[in-house]
Order: sequence, then structure tokens, then C-alpha cells
Amino acid sequence: MPRLPLLPLRRCAALALIAATMIGAAPPAAQRPAITGISHLAVYATDMAATDHFYRVVLGARKGADPEDPAGVRYHFSSRQFVEVLPAPKNHGPSMLAHVGYVTVDAAGLRTWLLAHGTRDLTEVQRGVGGDRWFGGRDPEGNAVQFVQPGSRDVTAERGAISGRILHVGYAVYDRAKQDGFYRTLLGFRPYWYGAFHADKVDWVSQQLPDGGDWLEYMMVGEGSDVTLDKVDARQLGVLNHVSLGVVNMQAAVTTLYRENRLSPRHDGPQMGLDGKWQANFYDPDGTRVELMEFRPAMKPCCSPFTGESPQP
Repeated sequence: MPRLPLLPLRRCAALALIAATMIGAAPPAAQRPAITGISHLAVYATDMAATDHFYRVVLGARKGADPEDPAGVRYHFSSRQFVEVLPAPKNHGPSMLAHVGYVTVDAAGLRTWLLAHGTRDLTEVQRGVGGDRWFGGRDPEGNAVQFVQPGSRDVTAERGAISGRILHVGYAVYDRAKQDGFYRTLLGFRPYWYGAFHADKVDWVSQQLPDGGDWLEYMMVGEGSDVTLDKVDARQLGVLNHVSLGVVNMQAAVTTLYRENRLSPRHDGPQMGLDGKWQANFYDPDGTRVELMEFRPAMKPCCSPFTGESPQP
């Protein structure tokens, strides 16, 4: 569930700022190529060997080459969803978040659509060895984002992985209205749930992707949130910038990790989240949080009801 990330800068200068000039009326969704799910989370690592042990051994993901960056590694939870790990560049700052990837059915078409609706400074569409196509840019707060068209329609969970499904990604948000202009007004992300530790605040805002059940979680920072700017350091950013893996039964998943001695040195839970879903948190060697979460709520959530269907296993 919730905590927070700082403004992440992508290693490639080519991924320039996406201009958030579109806070007016939403453009026709029927003309926009579908955005159907989470592709991946990309993070930086200061110790590639230790990080390899976390994603490959603790979480059981399949290690694979990175067609985007030969220095990087992909850790697959399914044939379509993965965590990308990149060597941390010098002077990268406190955030270990590199970028987030979303799945689209037509990368070239979506890029053309975004340009036609005022978005600037997008990269060209690139193609990987497996047939994937993608392009990148930045959201209004500078978070690097990619839109990925998978080269195959096959979606197969990796055997041995603690989960075969990424449910959501989350990162720090400082200006909700500005981000909403991009994610909700322009792209069509849909409200799913919001919550907070205290009734007079909003700490987490979840919005499902326009054409699927996965979601993006705003990890709110600043006025109106329990997380004030003075609390945002490298450790806190690792909590906020996170990826969530879906499990059918939390007790069974965590029992497996304990029985097989597959625990990260830093972990917490299981506990009931304020959204009514069981969760447990594990942290890679640089502090990036990987959250296990059950697909469906076990109790009524606080603060707001869910406005969409729960993702399916």
C-alpha cells in the first residue's frame, strides 16, 4: 500500500519533460490507443550482485537480458511484467526510481496521439529483440515514463516466482492537480480508491489504468498529507517508490518465503492495509519496496469505497 518517492531522473537525457498543458477537457478516449496494464518498474542499484539475489532468489523472478540497456537486467514475474535493474549512475540523488512502464496496444499510435494533444519531447519509438516497441517521456513532475507495446500476446507467469502479476506501481506526488492533468484528464486513468491515516488528510490516491485493472498509486507528499517535505529522504523515497505483486493468499505466500529462507534482511508484515487488503513488504538492498498484496479486499476499506472491480489473478 502507501508511502513515498522523490522526483526521479531517467539516465537518458533523451527522455525529456512531457508538457502538462492539457488540464482542460479530456480528449476523446475512443481515438487513443488502449493503455491496458503495468509493464515494469525500473530501479537503480548500487550493488548489482546483491540486488540480483533479492529479485532472483528471494522473489523468485526469472533473470533476463535487458534489450534497452546492455548494462541492465530484467527480472520477470511473467512473460510481460518485470522489474528492470540498472546500475546507479554517479550523482543520481536520493531516489532509486528510474522509470515506470505502462502497456499499450499501439506504441506508435499512442505517441502520435500524444503529440497531437500537446505533448512534446517524446523519444522515438524503439524496438527490442523480442519485438517489443516503446517510447518514453516524463510526466509533469519529472517522473520518467514509458509506454510499451509487447511483442507477444502471451502472458505466462514465471514458475518459482512468488507472484506472476504486478498489480500496481506507486511514486511520490507533490501536486495532485498537476499530475491529474496528465494521468486523468489526458490519458484517462480512472479513480479507484483513496485513503489516509487521518480523516482530514489524503495520503494515497489509486487510479486504475484507462483500459485495465492495474493501477497507479499517488504517494502524496506535502500539504494535506501525513508525509511532509522534511520527511522525504532516501529511505522514505524507497518506501514511496514501489511495486506491488499480487498474491491469492498472503499467508501461503509469506509461509513459503519463511520455509525456504527467502527473506530480505528488511521486511515487515503481513498486516491489513487501510484499503482492506492483506499486504507484506520486502525491500531490495537499496531500499526500494516490493509489496505483496492480495488481489481482493478481506474487509471494508477506510476512507472511500473501491470504484472499480478488483484485478483478477
